[in-house]
Amino acid sequence: MITGGAGFVGSHIAEQLLGQGHEVAVLDNLSTGRRENVPRGAQLYEVDLRDREGTLRAILDYRPDAVSHQAAQASVVVSVREPKLDAEINVIGGLNLLDACTAQGSRVERVVFASTGGAIYGEVPEGKRAGEDTVPAPKSPYAIHKLAFEQLLAVYTTHRGLATTALRYANVYGPRQDPHGEAGVVAIFFDSVLSGRSLRINARREAGDPGCIRDYVYVADVARANVLALSGGVAQRAMNVGTGSATTTRELCDAIQRVAGRRVEVQPGARAQVISNVRCSTPACVRRRSASSSASTRASRTPTPSFQLRAGSTCSTTVIPIESDDVAAGEGALQTWSWREKRSR
Repeated sequence: MITGGAGFVGSHIAEQLLGQGHEVAVLDNLSTGRRENVPRGAQLYEVDLRDREGTLRAILDYRPDAVSHQAAQASVVVSVREPKLDAEINVIGGLNLLDACTAQGSRVERVVFASTGGAIYGEVPEGKRAGEDTVPAPKSPYAIHKLAFEQLLAVYTTHRGLATTALRYANVYGPRQDPHGEAGVVAIFFDSVLSGRSLRINARREAGDPGCIRDYVYVADVARANVLALSGGVAQRAMNVGTGSATTTRELCDAIQRVAGRRVEVQPGARAQVISNVRCSTPACVRRRSASSSASTRASRTPTPSFQLRAGSTCSTTVIPIESDDVAAGEGALQTWSWREKRSR
């Protein structure tokens, strides 16, 4: 079962699981998710996690053996404005799910949680990466609640025997991303280029600089990390999911215009208020399998400020190999652009 499975990341996880022959159910209140995102073959439970009894009924009715918990209040800005709402969804709603998963009659053995890397680690020093052992420095209710729920997962593992994994995402992009959300900068830029609107680069220090530095990871690779974790293939309690490559907003603008084959005006913007970290916050590991790498081998790599919007996930101690060699040419970006272009017709 996938909570939030009608949303951006959750629907990709559902697709991959169905493609591997698994039976899949989606639990979503459709407040931000879309019914059309739920893939054919997946059963939909229209339930809000804040509905404790409804959540329990869905778990006991479908009786999944594993749960991917993607549902969330995902806006940092909303969490600052309404911290109680954020806690009700991201903490209390999550606890309702964990209680249902460990209730009598439930078959759930494992829960995989969609956490956050950038928000939990806070501002990462220039040129550094944050590993899972980095001391957390959350600066928003959203980040605090995500970290708190990770700690609650450990409690349920210790006291109720529930196997749990937290995946700390970098900045995820790809098809079905909401171009109106604060975190969907790739989707926002693609839509702007598509409509001929100018792009704005908010300054990191002063107007005219290359802008914020982030780690962008393609949604299909994030989904594959979830599928791996659901099968018990991730040993550690928390794992970063990203590319380990630092990308400035200026590089992002240039890459998107190259992929789209269109040019628009790029304007400098004022320094953005920092609520969560905006620097590269995930460690570099293995981008693809090679003769010198294995599923448990870490490959050190110096971060380079180049952005190709490519697929191919890298995680901390677990290798998730890419499935084709042409992704380095920008397959992830091309698929994202193709999807957005079709949606605009």
